[in-house]
Amino acid sequence: EDWKVERHNAMKARLLEGNADLLFIGDSITQGWENGGKDVWDYYYAGRNAVNLGISGDRTFHVLWRLDDLDFSKVSPKLAVIMIGTNNRVLHNAAQIAEGVTAIVQNVRTKLPQTKVLLLGIFPRETAPDADYRVKMAEANKLLANLDDGQNVFFLDISEEFLNDDGILPEDIMPDALHPNT
Repeated sequence: EDWKVERHNAMKARLLEGNADLLFIGDSITQGWENGGKDVWDYYYAGRNAVNLGISGDRTFHVLWRLDDLDFSKVSPKLAVIMIGTNNRVLHNAAQIAEGVTAIVQNVRTKLPQTKVLLLGIFPRETAPDADYRVKMAEANKLLANLDDGQNVFFLDISEEFLNDDGILPEDIMPDALHPNT
């Protein structure tokens, strides 16, 4: 899609400017920092030389392609925050999703070996705790937790923070049962 190509090219240009201490890599949830999450982004991250590398609709293979096409030679970020995988839910099983996310983490570590990685667990999706995609994302997160080496890659699953006591994903937290509100 044209808008995705334009966004990708803007990412390329931004990285060539240098001065990027914090990278956010992901899909629409990450890109959402520029829309509904803009005030929060501006308050917490803009002053930290943060760069948003999220594109709505991305799956793990899209991110891998983008990472290979981006030029990281002008940046030396301290941290890359990665949260990706929810859009793979239809095409892939939990192990395949975890394999794609693992490849992304390895790609970032290879291209930016000095950069620490905060790998966020894939957020819950769908309202009910036993919904198919919720179960699949939880299974993928269990596999992804193994990437945490306590030195360069850190895994953090905050899924429970979004849920009520019954494990339901409330509409006032994620109105569409996927994207968190501010």
